[in-house]
Amino acid sequence: MAMRRAAQQSIQALGSRVSQSKQLHQATPGSKKIVGVFYKAGEYAEKNPNFVGCVERGLGIRDWLESQGHQYIVTDDKEGPNCELEKHIPDLHVLITTPFHPAYVTAERIKKAKNLQLLLTAGIGSDHIDLKAAAGAGLTVAEVTGSNVVSVAEDELMRILILVRNFLPGHHQVIKGEWDVAAIAYRAYDLEGKTIGTVGAGRIGKLLLQRLKPFNCNLLYHDRLKMEPELEQHTGAKFEEDLDAMLPKCDVVVINAPLTEKTRGLFDKQRIAKCKKGVLIVNNARGAIMDTQAVADACASGHIAGYSGDVWNPQPAPKDHPWRYMPNQAMTPHISGTTIDGQLRYAAGVKDMLDRYFKGEDFPPQNYIVKEGMAPIWSGTSNFICESCYAPHNLERKWLRPRLDCGSQCSPRLIRFDLLRVGTH
Repeated sequence: MAMRRAAQQSIQALGSRVSQSKQLHQATPGSKKIVGVFYKAGEYAEKNPNFVGCVERGLGIRDWLESQGHQYIVTDDKEGPNCELEKHIPDLHVLITTPFHPAYVTAERIKKAKNLQLLLTAGIGSDHIDLKAAAGAGLTVAEVTGSNVVSVAEDELMRILILVRNFLPGHHQVIKGEWDVAAIAYRAYDLEGKTIGTVGAGRIGKLLLQRLKPFNCNLLYHDRLKMEPELEQHTGAKFEEDLDAMLPKCDVVVINAPLTEKTRGLFDKQRIAKCKKGVLIVNNARGAIMDTQAVADACASGHIAGYSGDVWNPQPAPKDHPWRYMPNQAMTPHISGTTIDGQLRYAAGVKDMLDRYFKGEDFPPQNYIVKEGMAPIWSGTSNFICESCYAPHNLERKWLRPRLDCGSQCSPRLIRFDLLRVGTH
């Protein structure tokens, strides 16, 4: 009875908070100041008219915004107290940034941003935002969910093949004018018959598994929840509940989990040691999921036979970052999700959400990270409340503000809001 009463009280409070929040944080009439932070393209901006994800093109929305009377500022200068972004923090209404050149939205910046209502990611991800501070300030945080999942999944498949076939040493030989087949062939393999495990089987992980099926690999996946039986059957992928039990089975490990407090540093020295000697690792998720020095040391010792990815910690990676110089690496800057096709998708998604914001309309529900200070409840198949935060679960498309430290006493399927999207990427 006590739990039921708590649930009823929480539901009533939920409705009250949502109502108050909408009154406070709908787009108010009049001109809005919108700031976009993107990477600079320089000479390359003119080489492709669809290259919209750079400062020079600003997602291609300038004319549209200014025709409606809004102010649109774009910059790549985002670091330090005297940067261009910092000058606009006090009076901006909307901040748009990307995972490829992220503007870090700290609690301090949120406190300074008196007019801020909306934080948009042109792409996927929110780890550059202090979500606790954003929720506390009643802000909306959203991404263009799904906008570059195909781009990233294809890139992961490419990196797997590059590592398995020992491609880069051969390419480097050509550049250097060399010809030594043996130096490449002694560690080049077929992908067929290898065991590949993905850590996280959300949108990108599932697409990767589907693309790997024709290669006749043994496919494993570790996630908080099992995927749909139909997709499991279609891909032939097998669920591994215990990550540490899956790792020794894998010839290739692919990281497809978002960065959260739970996954930060997930692959430290001890967990890497549980991988098969000679493992190949692909990480296009987030660099901070890996222990930087542990990866470099394992590559040097040969325990990791090859490491490839486009994510670093920090970003941009400094010139002395150890991953630049470790052996058997195939690293690039953060590029996998910013193909021209991906740019066009996330630019269109940002424009759609801005249009909805101006009209006071809801965004597509899957795009929300935080909605006007409320956190989404995406899962829950049992009619009970969390004993730790008293949040009602199994409320489809409902929103609430749970305790941000909740999780220790929750059901495994009910987890604090910044971890709810694990496995959905």
